[in-house]
Amino acid sequence: MTPVAPVSPANPGPTATDPLFRSWQMRTLVGTMFGYAAFYFVRKNLSFAMPAMQADLGISKADLGIFLTLHGLLYGVSRFTNGVWADRANARYFMVAGLMLSVAANVWFGFGSEVLWLGVAWMVNGWVQGMGFPPCCRLMTHWFRPERLASVMAVWNTSHSVGAALASVACGYFVLLGWRWCFFAPAMLCTVAGAILFLLLRDTPRSVGLPELRIAGAEPVEPGREDPAAHRAFLRSQVFRNPFIWRICLANFFVYVLRFAVLDWGPTLLREMKHFPLQQTGWMVATFEVAGIVGMLVAGWVTDRVFGGRGARTCVFCMLGAAAALWAFWQFAATPGAATALLAVAGFCIYGPQALIGITAANLATRRAAAAAAGFTGLFGYASTIVSGWGLGLLVEKSGWHTAFGALLGVGALGTFLFLLAWRAPAHGYGSLSATTS
Repeated sequence: MTPVAPVSPANPGPTATDPLFRSWQMRTLVGTMFGYAAFYFVRKNLSFAMPAMQADLGISKADLGIFLTLHGLLYGVSRFTNGVWADRANARYFMVAGLMLSVAANVWFGFGSEVLWLGVAWMVNGWVQGMGFPPCCRLMTHWFRPERLASVMAVWNTSHSVGAALASVACGYFVLLGWRWCFFAPAMLCTVAGAILFLLLRDTPRSVGLPELRIAGAEPVEPGREDPAAHRAFLRSQVFRNPFIWRICLANFFVYVLRFAVLDWGPTLLREMKHFPLQQTGWMVATFEVAGIVGMLVAGWVTDRVFGGRGARTCVFCMLGAAAALWAFWQFAATPGAATALLAVAGFCIYGPQALIGITAANLATRRAAAAAAGFTGLFGYASTIVSGWGLGLLVEKSGWHTAFGALLGVGALGTFLFLLAWRAPAHGYGSLSATTS
């Protein structure tokens, strides 16, 4: 690391426009993307082990379904709880600890054979996986200015898709060695990844001798040094009593219903509703994800360049586009080509809000409570699995896919309405009365 002179009033050090600061910004962005992609290797591996586990251990689909549901719900709660903790912790240590604990949970799972053993191990993994996103969000707010965060986080958000894709390919080969290697091999890879992540990341500019970003209205509070009572008061005023954050969180619930409805039920609805060959459905759903990557990048650019960092405004148009694409898919997708194109449009639109909501809330909460605010949105997002999983399955079973699609269009309308209610939200909370009062 290049030596840096201590920062002082006489030596304010480099600014955010200097090459040294920019190099640390890029290192932080790349490091967090690498680290979060690694989390997917020890999170999305169960799906590839499940068929062999059923044959080897006699575990039922119902038991495996419970693993998945409880894992998702615990993950959502964990993202919020760990977000509150991450705001007052060293993000470098916090993220690496989460990845190593997930490695341990995977090894624990890999040695199991009983349903209770496996279930508890995967629930623990769901909890510690929630230690991945909050420190990333917190790091971004310390290293990048608010007016750039939507674009930066849109790029960062591609780590979801990259990690999921790489984990899918790798586990497709690991399972050939036996289902337990879907857990042991990713655990070994992520142990190495954790060491690399520890070397790459630093908590704040101050920790490498650089000045903190100068943001009007931001208070220079060091992580872990703030009085706990003052921090709780700040959370209450800037997060839990902020009507715009509540509207964004509620909207996130509906965004995730649409996202998981396609991801979890896509192959089934394409086969049962549209009567397409099963071998084509995987590629069609994959197109939804690929188009989503492009949608994230475009939504981030539009938010910063057109709407001045106001993510909720971009999300209004994204939700309208997603609802329109799903309606057209429902009514007109009679061929695989048309269905694939319309799913791509839906993915392009749905993944815009998915990328923007967390950082929009973090900006409103300021960097003092960024991780808690972003985690709060995740709590609502993953609560949606009750509707997108169990609820949608029950509705299809009772009334059919056409009724289910009518319900999904209602979900899109509700999400759009909530984003409209947040239209007047400022780009960030710096300089507001609640942001400067503790």
